[in-house]
Amino acid sequence: MKSISLFVDKHSFLNGLSPKTKLAYVVCAIGVPGLVGGYAIGVLFIALSVLLLACSKVIAKTKIVLQVTGFIIVTIFVVQTFFRSGTYTPLFALGPLVARKEGFEFAMKIVLNIFNISFAFCVLTLTTKPSDMLQELVEAGFSPKFGYVFVSLFQIIPQITEHTSVVLDAQRSRGLRTGGSLLTRFKAFVPLISPIMISSFMSARERAIALEVRGFSCANKKTFITPFTSCVFDTACFAACCVVFAAAVLFALLKCAGIVGWVPW
Repeated sequence: MKSISLFVDKHSFLNGLSPKTKLAYVVCAIGVPGLVGGYAIGVLFIALSVLLLACSKVIAKTKIVLQVTGFIIVTIFVVQTFFRSGTYTPLFALGPLVARKEGFEFAMKIVLNIFNISFAFCVLTLTTKPSDMLQELVEAGFSPKFGYVFVSLFQIIPQITEHTSVVLDAQRSRGLRTGGSLLTRFKAFVPLISPIMISSFMSARERAIALEVRGFSCANKKTFITPFTSCVFDTACFAACCVVFAAAVLFALLKCAGIVGWVPW
């Protein structure tokens, strides 16, 4: 049976790191820019995430990130740059619309955060096998049910894509026209909603039955057929993430105390 997930095994450096280390990187990539502030740290983590994904040969899989966030980013730029309330400094004008410096800077911060969060989670989801992530959470003391729900969150998009593709092919075989103008495609999408929802519920029920057959609710300690073995750099990478995050927390505390009041970024 085909595994529905975003994971791609390229036998790369990231594939050899444990899910715990990659989760630590996600926390570090999201938390450090917020604690330190400025643009440079966020841009640095974006560049680092892209470099890691490129070295792991999964950068092409991030295309879906640009597709999903593209409309959101354009909307944020337009609304914040041209319609932000309050006093403003004009940048340029497009007819009656005036671009506002304060709105543009605020939009840039939001967009950088979106890209940073998206690429950081790509580092985790594209290079981590769901079963390895579940194993890591269970061994860390979390409930298997919590681990299963957590892992399932990263499988929502590929599951919906898979169900939509199957239902779309089935409807096309029945003569449904799905191509053409935007209005035609919208009309074709409406009949797909019900089959997609029904197939999703059926899939969830089948997976629940399969889990119960395998003793998922059993209170005994869970074992794994193929335990994950991390690479030799895993401990060093995890320690580096912890040190960087701790340094960011210390910097934020010193900044709040007034000891550090200037950020050169």
